[in-house]
Amino acid sequence: MENNRIRIHYMIYGRVQGVGFRYRAMHAAQSLGITGFVRNRADGSVEMEAEGTEEQLHRLIPAIERGTWIRVDQVDSRRIPLQESRDFVCLDDEWL
Repeated sequence: MENNRIRIHYMIYGRVQGVGFRYRAMHAAQSLGITGFVRNRADGSVEMEAEGTEEQLHRLIPAIERGTWIRVDQVDSRRIPLQESRDFVCLDDEWL
């Protein structure tokens, strides 16, 4: 892994479930070389952890927002320890 990689935990609110958000996030992350995961939360939000360079992560949310029907109203984020994941995947919904 590159030394300048960071990992960010995101909680994303808005019209983010039932609109292809997770698959758009997975496609955007993979195209940017970002690893991590995305999953729906029981409260209607989406949780995402993404690992990459600051530049890659800066481009992630705007790339996701270009998806049809997606509307991001709020993004809460915080830096967390690296996990050096190998892929970006969609996890099962939190409540399953």
